[in-house]
Amino acid sequence: MEAHQLALSLPTTPAAASQARHQAVDAIAGWGSGLGAEVVHTAELLVSELVTNAVQHAGTGSVSLAVCLNEAVLRIEVCDTSPVLPQPALPDADSEGGRGLFLVAALADRYHAEPTKNGKFCWAEIDLTSKPSQEVACFLPLQRS
Repeated sequence: MEAHQLALSLPTTPAAASQARHQAVDAIAGWGSGLGAEVVHTAELLVSELVTNAVQHAGTGSVSLAVCLNEAVLRIEVCDTSPVLPQPALPDADSEGGRGLFLVAALADRYHAEPTKNGKFCWAEIDLTSKPSQEVACFLPLQRS
């Protein structure tokens, strides 16, 4: 399978998650990778949750998305300008939000958040084979420096 990558700069508006979801799904479908519907839907949810969190916490700063596909892994990366790393916590039963990281943890095979010089970098991976996979490098150089 050929390696593929999508990179986007996103507005810090409520429409960013929807835009990111649509473009990511269109790109994955356009790659002709033969990924099953379950993988595509999982990727769509991961993109939505990671971008939504970034937009909520980036303020007026920038948000970027990268989706990378190789033979073993589909990786989703989101960078934003907030230095605050996400902290999973149980929300109140009546809270309208606060469940995104639990969804990410349930859907992804691996995920993590790392500080960068200009904010933070959050990623999630979906294994595509039963073989152990190596971490896929798919960095957005301008955001990670």
